[in-house]
Amino acid sequence: MLEHYVKKILTSRVYDVAIETPLQPARQLSERIGNQILLKREDLQPVFSFKVRGAYNKLAQLSAEELARGVVTASAGNHAQGVALAAKQLGIKATIVMPRTTPELKVQGVRARGGKVVLHGDAFPEALAYSLKLVEEKGYVYIHPYDDPDVIAGQGTVAMEILRQHQGPIDAIFVPVGGGGLVAGIAAYVKYLYPQTKVIGVEPDDSNCLQAAMAAGERVVLEQVGLFADGVAVAQIGQHTFEICRHYVDEVITVSTDEICAAIKDIYDDTRSITEPAGALSVAGIKKYVEREGVSGQVLVGIDSGANVNFDRLRHVAERAELGEKREAIIAVTIPEQPGSFKAFCEAIGKRQITEFNYRYHTDREAHIFVGVQTHPENDPRAALVQGLRDKGFPVLDLTDNELAKLHTRHMVGGHAVGVSNEMVLRFEFPERPGALFNFLNKLGGRWNISMFHYRNHGAADGRVVAGLQVPADERHLVPAALDKIGYRYWDESENPAYKLFLG
Repeated sequence: MLEHYVKKILTSRVYDVAIETPLQPARQLSERIGNQILLKREDLQPVFSFKVRGAYNKLAQLSAEELARGVVTASAGNHAQGVALAAKQLGIKATIVMPRTTPELKVQGVRARGGKVVLHGDAFPEALAYSLKLVEEKGYVYIHPYDDPDVIAGQGTVAMEILRQHQGPIDAIFVPVGGGGLVAGIAAYVKYLYPQTKVIGVEPDDSNCLQAAMAAGERVVLEQVGLFADGVAVAQIGQHTFEICRHYVDEVITVSTDEICAAIKDIYDDTRSITEPAGALSVAGIKKYVEREGVSGQVLVGIDSGANVNFDRLRHVAERAELGEKREAIIAVTIPEQPGSFKAFCEAIGKRQITEFNYRYHTDREAHIFVGVQTHPENDPRAALVQGLRDKGFPVLDLTDNELAKLHTRHMVGGHAVGVSNEMVLRFEFPERPGALFNFLNKLGGRWNISMFHYRNHGAADGRVVAGLQVPADERHLVPAALDKIGYRYWDESENPAYKLFLG
């Protein structure tokens, strides 16, 4: 199998549109974590992503009759732009079906490269179904984003370049994983020539279809897929890709949203370039691997796979990067409601920088303050901050890993409502598009009174809401069915300490 793919990779026609991207040292990160980190800069491709390689190689293999029929694909982003550019280069018609929730940057990117965009459905499965309907009705040739041997071979040219660009041994190559086209292509080429080099896939911890498949020994379908790293938001690994990955990918590491945001900042610090969340997965994986294994002096390559990110999403990235780097702690501290309390608390914090401070009067006995404090993973870890405050008599609750606190509570402190009874607190995610918030409220209906509501646009594909509903005790059992009917992901946060301290 490997020899077959290596031959396909060596004969892939990608350089009519793709460029050989640099393998760039990440000097600051290398020094900080004690290993030589090299970034494969696929974000510098003409479509700002590696996807153009596989798309063009697939189109270049089509017959004259197939090219004349035109091509169609379904994609929420980078593959769409790759197909559009490849089709333009070959002078053929390309129709791209994209979900209505696709960031405008990517829609414009497809149109600018000559692709015809059809916006259909709220999520990828609906767009895919419509594209397959067009295959039946119009006779178009469908171009799969990852599960196709020619697409895999095109992506595998990334590995061919890496091994040519770095003459010495490479200890491990870290690859972002969505449907598996890139990691399969890289694994096939690398393991054929240098089986001792590790190939490690990296996935978001809420979108880990390859990790789940490898654990089960077969392809599985994830019930839900996280949307922050939208470029790898895939519910099931490809069939062709899994056949390679199950044998030749050494392991899969998963990382959190905060760790991805920290990796985006790491790449920026070394390259002065902005990476999309999926593109930063490999660096997040490298950092986690080094910390876990305690390795030093190794050569570790990370694939910086793309840079198609909406500018307004960077607000969220900046907000979470320090948390992911373990350089900020979010804490709730209880202090006496009396003169001098704030001063005593600030003295207890010492010379640490306070990054956020939220407070509102609640009772005459005690105050709950929501505080962000700068920390350092080695010199001044979060645990030392928390213990130091407790030693000085301040009750402290660590909220650094609390999603409700990070997404909503920090913007709502002071929202106590003494007269509210029977309140259930629910956190939702729903597809972000014009009118989405109204549609969400409409679906929520008028059965129960809304006692609290917070929505914030993060520039992402999903909207995030926390809502309070006044639900009498004898009606609580009706809530799950009502929420399931709405069809959005939700979490019951009624017992969340961040809510109880600042809002309940």
